[in-house]
Amino acid sequence: MPARLEGGRELEVAVVTTERAKHFYSPQDIPVTLYSDADEWEMWKCRSDPVLHIDLRRWADLMLVAPLDANTLGKVASGICDNLLTCVIRAWDCRKPLLFCPAMNTVMWEHPITAQQVGQLKAFGYVEIPCVAKKLVCGDQGLGAMAEVGTIVGKVEEILFRHSGSQQS
Repeated sequence: MPARLEGGRELEVAVVTTERAKHFYSPQDIPVTLYSDADEWEMWKCRSDPVLHIDLRRWADLMLVAPLDANTLGKVASGICDNLLTCVIRAWDCRKPLLFCPAMNTVMWEHPITAQQVGQLKAFGYVEIPCVAKKLVCGDQGLGAMAEVGTIVGKVEEILFRHSGSQQS
């Protein structure tokens, strides 16, 4: 089922999940193709078989990582690729847009390493959709919550329009 943006533009969406993220949703509630670590290894049996993380990065015109937690932020900034999501990111063609939405506890967000890691992702050419301040799931109040969905969708639309416009020129 394609997603529809403002103005009626349709997008084909696939979700890549981590094993830990599965704690927060039910797969049957995801109305698009959903991939996880098991899919990577089930597809690849021998040398000539498709490699899912490579196929996904070739297929996608844009990648959105939302939410990007502190653990995955650290992995991506360091080049670690130990699951399907981080492998897709590591294999990503940096000429195509990659957007990320940090989300973590306020104290984790304020830790000095976080700014360094976010800076590293920006140095790769990735686009940050900044976190916001509000009451977090843990009860703390402050920066660290993922940007609102409307903000994220707006940024995706802006980037897609700019990117597709530059390809047509």
